[in-house]
Amino acid sequence: MDSLTAFILGLIQGLTEFLPVSSSGHLEIGKALFGVEAEKSLTFTVVVHGATVLSTIVVFWRDLGDLFKGSVTLKWNEQNKYLLKILVSMIPVMIVGLFFKDEVEGFFNGNITFVGSMLLITALLLAAAHFMKSGNKNIPYSNAFVIGIAQALAVLPGISRSGATISTGLMLRNNKDEVTRFAFLMVLVPIIAANVLDLMSGEMSGSNGVGTLQLLIGFVTAFVSGWIACKWMLKIVRKGKLIWFAVYCLIVGVIAITSGQF
Repeated sequence: MDSLTAFILGLIQGLTEFLPVSSSGHLEIGKALFGVEAEKSLTFTVVVHGATVLSTIVVFWRDLGDLFKGSVTLKWNEQNKYLLKILVSMIPVMIVGLFFKDEVEGFFNGNITFVGSMLLITALLLAAAHFMKSGNKNIPYSNAFVIGIAQALAVLPGISRSGATISTGLMLRNNKDEVTRFAFLMVLVPIIAANVLDLMSGEMSGSNGVGTLQLLIGFVTAFVSGWIACKWMLKIVRKGKLIWFAVYCLIVGVIAITSGQF
């Protein structure tokens, strides 16, 4: 992997992690276009995902600080209730990670046709959320679990994590701002845990094919573009502009399916 490829893939990861278009799907398409082998790019994938986690922490540092302060009081307050909702949302993806890890990894094999099909599902979710009447309720525990199911399905390349979770939350008639905040905060622990497991597994210690400079370029690019995209996404959901991303996912999905046939 050269420096230009690292920059482009880092940019793709940063922008698509928060915009509802599937970062994993776009990374798979990007790797296929640049001829990057999946088994030689695990370290790079973990690094750029770590960068977008960091950008989320930077954007929501006040919210995270408030949750931390509330949790250390050991009282049943609003912060601890919110943390419990996040824990409830993590149950489905934790089950997938513990019992279906190998099966999920099998989908990351450069199958562009499959990625395209999943992008069509993302488009459908975004369109459904756009046309449904918006609500204004705070997220109850039951909704947190359902949103967690959406997050678990989004481990598949082509299904957008932010798109699936935000769309599901909106279709359940929850407040737009609250759904967006919850969708971004709920993903922090699963991504960090997945990256730590990859580090501990030793799979990243073998043949890499990605140099230190390329890893640094990918990290910085993903962090900066992720920070911008995260701030942008908050405004997009507030203004109800998800339909344009549905159209985008539809177009890219059709192109991916068509190109995957050849």
